[in-house]
Amino acid sequence: MLHIEIHSFSYKKGGIPKDNSGNGGGFAFDCRGILNPGRIEEYKIQTGNDIGVQEYLETKTEMPKFLELVKSIVSINIDNYLERGFEHLQINFGCTGGQHRSVYCAIKIAEFIKEKYPEGTEITLQHDEQPQLNISNQ
Repeated sequence: MLHIEIHSFSYKKGGIPKDNSGNGGGFAFDCRGILNPGRIEEYKIQTGNDIGVQEYLETKTEMPKFLELVKSIVSINIDNYLERGFEHLQINFGCTGGQHRSVYCAIKIAEFIKEKYPEGTEITLQHDEQPQLNISNQ
C-alpha cells in the first residue's frame, strides 16, 4: 500500500512540512506564482475549499494549467512507486498564508489521485494552517 501524504502549508508561517516517514521528503510545489484570491475582499476569510475561491482560481488564474502539470509529474512517481512497492510519498503545496491556493491544490490533487489510483493508495490530507479541513485515509 502506498501511503500518500498531501499537505497545504504557509511559506510565511511554517515552511515546507517535514517528512516524518524517514524517506527524506517528496514534492514541494510553490503556488505563489498564481494570483492570490486572498487579496480580494470577498475571499479574505474563505479558504481554497470554498466554491467562490475555487471558481476564481479556475477561471481568473493559471491554476488549471499549473495543476495539470503537477498531475503529470506526480503520476510518474506514483506509477513508479506502486510498481516498486514503495510505501510513502509526500506531496506539499505552499502559498503565502496556507489558506487559498495551497489548500485548493491539495484538495484537487487528493481527488485526482483517489480517482486515478483507487487501488493500492491511501491518502492523508493535512492542511497545516487550516486544520478544520483535514481528512485522513480517504
